[in-house]
Amino acid sequence: MQKTSLPARRTPLCLALAALLFAPTLALADEAPAASDPPTSDSRHEGDATAGRHVKDLDAVTVTANPLGGTAAELSRPVEVLAGEKLDEARGASLGETVAGLPGVQSSNFGPGVGRPIIRGMDGPRVAIVSGGLATQDVSTVSQDHSPAIEPFLADQIEVLKGPSTLLYGSGAIGGVVNVVDGRIAETPVDGLSGRAEVRFDAGDKDGNTDMFRLDAGNGSGLSIHADGVYRNLNDYDTPKGRQQNSFVDGKSGAIGASMSGDWGFVGASVSRFRDTYGNPGEPGDIAAGERGVWLDMKQDRYELKGGLNDPFGEGSGLRYSFGHTDYEHTEWEGDEPGTTFNKRANEGRVEASFEFGGGWKTAFGVQGSDSTFSAVGEEAFVPKTDTRAIGVFGVARNTWGRFQADLGARVDQVKYETETGLSRDFHPGSISLSGGFRLNEQWRLTANLDHAERAPAEEELFADGPHIATLSYEIGNPDLKKEAANQVELGLNYQNSWVDAKVSAYYNRYNDFVYLADTGGQWYFDEEDEYLPIRQWSQADAIFHGFEGEATFHLANNDTGAWDLRVFGDTVRARLDEGGNLPRIAPSRFGAQFRWEAERWRASLGATRYDKQDKVAEGETPTDGYTMVDAHVAYHVDSGSTAWEVFLDGNNLTNQDARVHTSFLKDDVMLPGRNASFGVRLFF
Repeated sequence: MQKTSLPARRTPLCLALAALLFAPTLALADEAPAASDPPTSDSRHEGDATAGRHVKDLDAVTVTANPLGGTAAELSRPVEVLAGEKLDEARGASLGETVAGLPGVQSSNFGPGVGRPIIRGMDGPRVAIVSGGLATQDVSTVSQDHSPAIEPFLADQIEVLKGPSTLLYGSGAIGGVVNVVDGRIAETPVDGLSGRAEVRFDAGDKDGNTDMFRLDAGNGSGLSIHADGVYRNLNDYDTPKGRQQNSFVDGKSGAIGASMSGDWGFVGASVSRFRDTYGNPGEPGDIAAGERGVWLDMKQDRYELKGGLNDPFGEGSGLRYSFGHTDYEHTEWEGDEPGTTFNKRANEGRVEASFEFGGGWKTAFGVQGSDSTFSAVGEEAFVPKTDTRAIGVFGVARNTWGRFQADLGARVDQVKYETETGLSRDFHPGSISLSGGFRLNEQWRLTANLDHAERAPAEEELFADGPHIATLSYEIGNPDLKKEAANQVELGLNYQNSWVDAKVSAYYNRYNDFVYLADTGGQWYFDEEDEYLPIRQWSQADAIFHGFEGEATFHLANNDTGAWDLRVFGDTVRARLDEGGNLPRIAPSRFGAQFRWEAERWRASLGATRYDKQDKVAEGETPTDGYTMVDAHVAYHVDSGSTAWEVFLDGNNLTNQDARVHTSFLKDDVMLPGRNASFGVRLFF
C-alpha cells in the first residue's frame, strides 16, 4: 500500500535505461555530424525521431485541433502549441504544470499530483481537456483534488485554444481547449523502428525520478505498431519553510496501438491504462502519531478507434471518425480506510467531413455524441449518480481573399441529465463565431474574433448536496440553473521580421448567468471532524472577464558563437461580477523574460517570471503575495544519423522563493517546492 513519503526507488526500467543511455555518449561525440536544419513539424510519428526533437518554430506546426488545418501562425483564433525541444523543457508531473508557461495559461494546484490548466482565468468545466479530439472523460472537473487522466510525458504535441472553442468541442469548452496529441494511432505509414526514451532524476528540494519510453514500428507500406509507457515516483518535497507532508506522487501509464494507413487514409485502434496515486497535502495526517493523511488512487482504462478517408467525396474532401470508451475509478483513502469512490463509464463518438467548394471555401461539418454515467459512493458523495447524454452538430468554414481571411462557424447541442434522485434537466446550448485576419503587409497581421458561446451547467453545479471535504465546505447545487452564455470580442496583432516575432491580444468577455460558488454565510456541523463547514451555494449572476496577453522573441544574434534569443511575455486577467464584487481564485498578473542560447550541440536558457500580488479577491478570500521564479535549462545533444542523445539539467526556483498558488484552495497550507533541479538523459532513434 502507498506510503505518505515514498522511499527513493531505482526501478529496473530506470537502471536499464541509465546504463543504455550513458555508455555510448562519449563514443558518439567524436563521430557525430552537425545537427540538421529544423523541420516545420514534429515528424516523430513518421519514423524520424531526431527531426521531431529539433522543432523550433512552433507557429509553423500544424494545429490538429482545427478540422480545416493550418498552422498556429495562419489561424485567426488564439492558439498556442508546444512541441519538440520546447515541450521537452516544459514537461511536468501534471498537464497544468506543463502548459503553465504559455501566455494566458496558468495551472491549478492541489499538490504536485494535481494541476489542471487555467485559461484566461477560466478553469474546471469551462476548459475542455481532450486527447486527440476526444474528451478525457475523467472527473477532474468535479473537485479540485481530482487530477486529469493525462500523461504529459507521452505527448507529441500539446495545443491550447484560448477563448470560446465550443464550436468544435461542445459546451464544456466555453473557456478554451487543451488538446494532447499522442500519436498512438499512426495516420501515415511508419517505415522501420523509431522512438524515444528518457530517464530523469530530481534533486534539491524535490526527490524522485521519472522514466518513459516510446516505440513506433512499421513496414512502410501500411501496418504501424505503437507502444509507450511512463513510471513516476516523486517523494514528499521540501519548501523554504520545511517538508510539505503528503505531497508524494506514484504513477504508471502506458498504451499500445496499431493502424493500417496509405494514400487512401487510415484506420486503427489503441488501448491505454492510466494509474496514479498521490497525496493530498492539505490533509497530511500526523506521521509522528502514526496517522496517515488522505491520498487518492486513480485508475482509468481507455479504448479508442480512429480512422479517416482521403478524398472520399472528390478532390480536397476528407472524412474522419473516432470513438472512445472509458472506464474510470478513483478512491480517496483516509489513512488506511477507503473514504469515497468515484466511478465514471463513458462512450464518445465523433465524425467530421470536410469539403472544398468553388470560390475558395474550405468547410467541415460534424456530429459528436457522448453517453456517460457518474457515481460516487462514500462520505464525500456530494453529487448523486447521474446519467449524461449529449449530442451536437457543428459546421465551420474558411475563405481567403488576398490579404483577408475569414472563419465562421456554428454549433447546436443537446445535453440531458438524469439523476437517481429523480432530478433531471435538459439544455440546448448554441454557439456562433466569426473571426478574421488581415495582413497589413509582410510583417504585420491583424486578427479579430466575435464569439457567442453557451454552456450547460455541470453535474456538480446542478445537483451537489453534501460536504465537500477537498474544499472544506458544504456544497449545494441549484437544479434551476440556466444556460451560461459568453459574449466575447478579441483583437490581436502579430509582427514578424528577421529579428523579432511578436504577438499581443486583448479580449473582453461578458457572461450572462455566470455560474459560481457563493458563500451563504451559514455553517454546517461536520461531526466526524468536530468542526463547522461554511455552506456554499452554486449561484448565477452576470460577470465580466477582460485581459491582455503578449509575447515577443528578439533574435539578438546568429553567428559563430551560436543563436542568441530574448523572449519577453506577460498576461493579466480581471474578473468581477457585473453587480459588483470580485470572482474568487483568479490567476494573478505576471510578466517574465528568458535569455536563450543555442549552438551546434548545446542549448541553454535563463529566465525569470514575476507573479504579482493578487489582492483583487472575493469576499472571504485572502490575498496572495507575489513572488519571482527563476529557472534555468542546459542541454548537450549529439546527433548520429537517425539516433540522437541528449543530456540535460533543469533548475527551478533557483532563488528559493516562498511561492503560493492563488488559484489553489490549499494556498494557505501548501507551498511550491523550494530550490530544486532535474537531470537526466534523452534518447531519440
